[in-house]
Formats: sequence, structure tokens, C-alpha cells
Amino acid sequence: MNGLNDWNDLNTESLDALFRGNHRYVKNVNMSILKVARLGHPVLRQVTETVTARELQSQSVQQFIDDMIVTMKEYDGVGLAADQVHESMQIAVLEVASNPRYPNKPDVPLTVLVNPKITPLTEEMEEDWEGCLSVPDLRGRVPRYKSIRVEAWDRSGKSIDFVANDFHARVIQHEFDHLNGKVYLDRMGDFSTLTFLTEYVRYWVR
Repeated sequence: MNGLNDWNDLNTESLDALFRGNHRYVKNVNMSILKVARLGHPVLRQVTETVTARELQSQSVQQFIDDMIVTMKEYDGVGLAADQVHESMQIAVLEVASNPRYPNKPDVPLTVLVNPKITPLTEEMEEDWEGCLSVPDLRGRVPRYKSIRVEAWDRSGKSIDFVANDFHARVIQHEFDHLNGKVYLDRMGDFSTLTFLTEYVRYWVR
């Protein structure tokens, strides 16, 4: 495909199309793997800033979204929030597709959420395992709402409004917490299940 290395040849629709379908991802020479902030860095405890429509349309923010997607995939994440890569913006990306860190989880299409808001649709909660690229090598069981309504912009600034359930809802709540200065450890009722990944595989996986 000619011209894909030139950012100016790509509009928002074509970028979205590149990351859909059967492609694991399409990478151009301008994309970068970003450094992931680890627990203890102050950026993870700050509430991120709302993104304006003008900012979202800028080349720099569109490039940043692509870099977030590539970074998430590079580290086999199912989601990534902007503050995890040292930027205080209300942007999160997520995708679940045969992820080795979360085997047997249902697929979730690649999604970009800008300025997201979530509303629980039920009081029912479910506890399940979570990990985090910013809290490496650990897992713990975290209660989350089973069903939520999600309102946000997509990367083109179009309003999106959908319902997410179960693991899909869990991933979004995890990233939404990041955008509000929280990590999954803050949601754990106790730390009796907190375990290193090697022990998780050895003793907890059934």
C-alpha cells in the first residue's frame, strides 16, 4: 500500500480502517513504543485533563493515539490509558484479541475512548483477576460492575454511546480508573489474592 508511511496521506477514517479487520496492527515508520509509567510515578495519581475537539484533531494527538495502540499491543495489554504513558489526557485505548495475558477472554474490538463517562446499569458486581502494565508482574481479584453504559468520543470526535458487559466492562472500568488517578489495587477489598504472576500461574490458574 503506497503512501502509508506519510501521515499526511492518512485521514481519520483510513486510520480507523487500518486497525480493524484481520490486521493485528499496521505500523508506519512514525509510530513509537512509549515508556509505561510504573506505580509510584506521580502521573498515575493525577486526574487527567479533558481533551478539546481542536486538540483531538491535531496531528500530534492523532499520532499519540497511534503510539498508544502500538504500545498496548507491544506489551500484550488489553487496554492503555494516556497517563500510563506520561500524558495527562482523557484518552484510553482497548482491544482484546487472542491475548496471551488474558487467554479465553471474549474478543473486544479496537476502541479509542476520548473523555469517557461510565454509568453502572446494575448494582451487580463480579470479582475477577486483573493485572496492569503499570503494576508489572502482579495479579489480584477486583470487584467491578458487570454492566455499564459508556459515553465518549471516538478518535474522530464522533460521539459514541454503548453498553459493555462482563470482561468488556471490566477493561473499560480499569482504564477509566487510570484516567481518574486510580489503579486496580485501590478497588481490591483485601489483598489476600494479590500474587506475583509466576505464583498466579502455578497456584491460581485452573
